[in-house]
Amino acid sequence: MRFPPSFLDEIRARVPVSSVVGRAVQWDRKKTNAGRGDYWACCPFHNEKTPSFHADDRKGRYHCFGCKASGDIFRFLTEKQGMSFPEAVEQLASDAGLQMPEMSPEDVAREERRATLYDVMELAAKFFEEKLQTSDGAAARGYLADRGLTASVQQTFRIGFAPAGRHYLKSYLTDKGITAEQLAETGLVVTGDDIAVPYDRFRDRIMFPIRDSRGRVIAFGGRAMSADVPAKYLNSPETVLFHKGRVLYNLDQARAPAHEYGTVIAVEGYMDVIAMTRAGVPHAVAPLGTALTPDQLALMWRIAPEPVLCFDGDAAGLKAAYRALDMALQHLRPGQSLRFALLPHDRDPDDLLRDEGAEAVRAVIASAQSLVDVLWNRALADNDRQTPETRARFEVDLEQTVRQIEDAKVRGHYEAEIGQRIKALWDQGGGRTRFARGRRQPGAYNNRRSGKFGNFRPWDVKMPASPELRAISARADGAVGGERRERLIVLAVINHPDLLQHDAEQFAAIEFATRELDSLRRKIIDIAALNEGLDSDQLRHHLIQRNMAASLDKLELQAERLNSWHVERGAALEDVRTGFEHMMALHRKMMLERELKAAELALAEHPSEETFRHLNQIREELSSTRGEEAAIEGFGEASGRSAGTLS
Repeated sequence: MRFPPSFLDEIRARVPVSSVVGRAVQWDRKKTNAGRGDYWACCPFHNEKTPSFHADDRKGRYHCFGCKASGDIFRFLTEKQGMSFPEAVEQLASDAGLQMPEMSPEDVAREERRATLYDVMELAAKFFEEKLQTSDGAAARGYLADRGLTASVQQTFRIGFAPAGRHYLKSYLTDKGITAEQLAETGLVVTGDDIAVPYDRFRDRIMFPIRDSRGRVIAFGGRAMSADVPAKYLNSPETVLFHKGRVLYNLDQARAPAHEYGTVIAVEGYMDVIAMTRAGVPHAVAPLGTALTPDQLALMWRIAPEPVLCFDGDAAGLKAAYRALDMALQHLRPGQSLRFALLPHDRDPDDLLRDEGAEAVRAVIASAQSLVDVLWNRALADNDRQTPETRARFEVDLEQTVRQIEDAKVRGHYEAEIGQRIKALWDQGGGRTRFARGRRQPGAYNNRRSGKFGNFRPWDVKMPASPELRAISARADGAVGGERRERLIVLAVINHPDLLQHDAEQFAAIEFATRELDSLRRKIIDIAALNEGLDSDQLRHHLIQRNMAASLDKLELQAERLNSWHVERGAALEDVRTGFEHMMALHRKMMLERELKAAELALAEHPSEETFRHLNQIREELSSTRGEEAAIEGFGEASGRSAGTLS
């Protein structure tokens, strides 16, 4: 949002810099002359014992003669408190007693409604806090005490309790004049056409208020006291105030210490954040029951250039770390990255704090690995590298992963770094037991005198890859046609899950160039295995529940630009199956061409009977796929289209 310069000047004129900065420093009485608007203090931006930080109310500026930090009241709030510029303007305008710039009538109405809903949420938060201290909350207080959450911690995080009755909160808020519409808009009650009397959403749960960056309550998370309920943790639904993918739990309280520490720590849940704070790590935040989103990552990058993602030390934690890594790659920018900290096996921050103390928690954070290290270690774990083919796969996987980085400068440095690591790995043996890179090991063939080829051994000949193969490989590496076909294959299965009745094994075995499509394919297979007789709507519903809504939207948006009638919902299943089998055959052919390239290069570098035999096997299989581009008789007729070809 743009603000008129005159409005900003009016704020500067009304709000002294000393009043804003004075909330964060203790003025030095010996050097300060308040009558002249001349203030001195130890700098809030760096550690010092002798005051060198100066604020001048006459100029409306501050300046540190030590670290050279300098600016006005807006800059102080954005740099020291971590606010966005609009947030700083709004707060300072309030301090100055000024109204924000005029908005449209619709904007005004919307903001007035939102403001009222903030009041409703604040009333609910106070209700839950009060109930925790009554006899209704005795069991909840006992649970919190057992977890080490003192009264002070409970107050800091405004923890409360929702009684077990169905209408406690609703009755309380109704008595306060809150309307049924407002209760529904905030998600505090459950409503619907099939629900005669709306009832409290949160019942018999320990309540954690979720606040926005300004500290306003916008939602709640509730932990069930009973082990019998379906959901151990329950969050508010999406509302006009709350969009869970754009909010981080505890961001309002973590922002200032995060600026002090120079980083922000992301953990997995409410209790993890609280455990981190108890361990002396107050700059911890958490996503709200979902995988980390690009919006949440952007929030952290506004605070610190290299946030630390801390995950539980189990298989699920490692998978979550890899999902975050893949999501972050395309958003990397110069000076903007991530680090990853994995807790000991089967431990969360609360377990580690209880068993080994605060120092152990801080040690995990201090040992966080860089993003490139985690990317590299994952590739090492996912590939055995015992044969030329698996070594080639290892390199291809890394190349495709790094290719997801959109910023050219960052991508270039990653390519250089990964290239150096691959070279060092191969020079050290790289998991290979027979060949060294670029040369035959001494004595490797000394015992081979003659065989099928007499004394001539074709695998001893240095064979450069053919020009034709290099051209094919260049097209495959570009993957324009291949990626298009991959999208159509996945979309065909989503729109026609019946394909999996006959082709599930083939679909499960296919290799995709893009990790996003590969992840979508794996989830489809998992869902189909657990749910027989799926239709398209049901499959989409399950995918959305598994956080694949963005991938689905992206896939369908891309499909609109493709000639894809044969995968659309309205296409006849006969045509869909014919087209699907044809696309799968073409995809297999493309993968064979890539394997052929790798085999030729392997033979050129490491000539042996084994590599020569493998090369011929690929050539024979590739030869058997020739002619797959031919017209398919009758294709399209079942869907009311002219028979034709499919490429």
